[in-house]
Amino acid sequence: MRKYELMYIIRPETEQEAVQALVEKFNGIIANGGEVSKSDVLGKRRLAYEINKIRDGIYVLVHFTGPSEVVNELDRVIKITDDVIRFLIVKDVA
Repeated sequence: MRKYELMYIIRPETEQEAVQALVEKFNGIIANGGEVSKSDVLGKRRLAYEINKIRDGIYVLVHFTGPSEVVNELDRVIKITDDVIRFLIVKDVA
């Protein structure tokens, strides 16, 4: 199993309960075959550039280990989630 890092940005108008539900949903997908090392909600921050007229976003950073099947499923689910503006999954080399 490899180490990965996931960063995703949630729409700023999303309620706190919905943000926690999304974090738990994605962590649950990872836990189904992998292991979450660290999951941090970094809070609302200004985006580097405007995306679809949205200037702010709620940033979430997750460090996890797992097989490529978990990464593929996570990628698929995040792509169809409307509250996520952008995301990136990379191999963690550290």
